[in-house]
Amino acid sequence: MHRRTWVALIALASAALASPLALAQAKDIKIAHVYSRTGPLEAYGKQTQTGLLLGLEYATGGTMAVNGRKITIIEKDDQGKPDLGKSLLQQAYSDDKVDLAIGPTSSGVALAMLPVAEEYKKVLLVEPAVADSITGEKWNRYIFRTGRNSSQDAISNAVALDKPNTVIATLAQDYAFGRDGVKAFKEAVHTAKIVHEEYLPANTTDFTAGAQRLIDALKNQPGRKVIWIIWAGAGNPFKIADLDLKRYGIEIATGGNILPAMVAYNQFPGMEGASYYYYAFSKNQPNLWLVTNHYTRFKSPPDFFTAGGFSAAMAIVTALKKTGGDTNSEKLISAMEGMSFDTPKGMMTFRKEDHQAMQSMYHFRVSPGARVGAMADLHLVKEIKPSEMNVPIRNKR
Repeated sequence: MHRRTWVALIALASAALASPLALAQAKDIKIAHVYSRTGPLEAYGKQTQTGLLLGLEYATGGTMAVNGRKITIIEKDDQGKPDLGKSLLQQAYSDDKVDLAIGPTSSGVALAMLPVAEEYKKVLLVEPAVADSITGEKWNRYIFRTGRNSSQDAISNAVALDKPNTVIATLAQDYAFGRDGVKAFKEAVHTAKIVHEEYLPANTTDFTAGAQRLIDALKNQPGRKVIWIIWAGAGNPFKIADLDLKRYGIEIATGGNILPAMVAYNQFPGMEGASYYYYAFSKNQPNLWLVTNHYTRFKSPPDFFTAGGFSAAMAIVTALKKTGGDTNSEKLISAMEGMSFDTPKGMMTFRKEDHQAMQSMYHFRVSPGARVGAMADLHLVKEIKPSEMNVPIRNKR
């Protein structure tokens, strides 16, 4: 009788001791998403958020949980302001006690946020900020990036433009995104000749003066003459075409962008470039799910940054499944270094040296019969595989 009583007491004590552990294991996985919900990059930020939520739904089979732990997203609007983004991430780590963070939209904001992740020893998954320095000289071991970097943009665009007897001038925004992009593009171009770099304020609306400098740099050059544009957010740099570039035999080239921005591409049938994503290019299962569900819910195809948010979600859930739902930073880093995960673009892999996601890019051509005013009409020339791009490791640590 006494023995049965002791067994019962031991069982009760064990249950009492186990309860806090069980409760701890069942705590929500808290993720901060710091992005431009408002500001000059609002359109990009909102797409990322939509893609993130759809990606979490797909990756968790609709449960929004990993290993019994519910995923909670805490949204924070950095408005595209570096100081605000930095303070919001500090708040997320210290006050909200998030396990990790995703974002931001702007490269300038990202560079302000990187030291915060290192200070708090918490993972920051960068999506979609592009500047090379994020996974280059400003990088630390808590930083991972699913978004493409400037080198991946540049190398893939060089595939389309780096040809003999070609002269190129560049037009970019005067901040980290534009300057890093042009720097990487110049490094990727080996055959063509770059004769001029034009940098304009990010909020430029009148491109006349800059366009005239570009024309002056190119008009007397022999061979094929191209202005390569790298631009994000407000402003329409394609207005430079209004200055009758054809008169001087000058073409325009650029990379991919969001669908509304790419409508302007239809003015330039045959124009080539390279893009991070276009909804009709990938035929894998995640992209088919994304396209189908986005059409069903929003009556439109998913866009450039929607795919990026989806990819970030796939990376996070894949890592959490590897750790059994454990959000300890060291375990996450160990799981994510060298980790491959599926996305709407196919498989991505976090490179161990700098945690940059190695991924495909897409060489496109604007269809010859593209109609002005309709949706961008792009033809896939080639999927450029990660193995075909010698993406430099810029991290010196």
